[in-house]
Amino acid sequence: MSDPRFIVIEGPIGVGKTTLARRLADTFGSELLLEGAEENPFLERYYEDPRSGALPVQMFFLFQRARQMQELRQGDMFEPVRVADFMLEKDRLFAEMTLNPDELALYEQAYALLTLDAPRPDLVIYLQAPVDVLLQRISRRGRIGEEYITADYLRRVMDGYARFFYDYDATPLLIVNAAEIDLAESDADYIMLLEQIREVKRGRHYFNPVPSML
Repeated sequence: MSDPRFIVIEGPIGVGKTTLARRLADTFGSELLLEGAEENPFLERYYEDPRSGALPVQMFFLFQRARQMQELRQGDMFEPVRVADFMLEKDRLFAEMTLNPDELALYEQAYALLTLDAPRPDLVIYLQAPVDVLLQRISRRGRIGEEYITADYLRRVMDGYARFFYDYDATPLLIVNAAEIDLAESDADYIMLLEQIREVKRGRHYFNPVPSML
């Protein structure tokens, strides 16, 4: 069977979305779409003061992601595989979590207009890890602004993802426990996950890997 043509990786900050996306793009020789959080000029202010920074950070991400999906839709349809470290529907998840009712109503109007005819993934990979693991990884990479991220914030994000994916059936879904594997440094761990990815053709699947000792 053929590989999926459009793969999306999702999960909370620090779980390894971009690392996996880069490795998959390298494996498949594919186009890579990255979330580009560092391009959002409102993100640091949001982490420092979520109440005042929520609306501009969400609108920036919405415009950015909608533009990327439009470019993908208009791109070369003969590209063998495309890999993204975000899914467009995730944007609403964060908007519902961070915006007040008036702001959310404004956001919803823009979302409805900007996401018409967005391409649908052939496979969504949802990476999970406990809060303490995420905090360790976030601290280790030391990005500006992320020092404001708290355990409480991560729990809210993880709860939002859990609710979102509980009934998700729009595409094949692979749910991966990424707490004990090292997708950045371990080729064995990555190959083990890659084999699972290539097996998923339909429905919902769970992968709870044992970390490689190699």
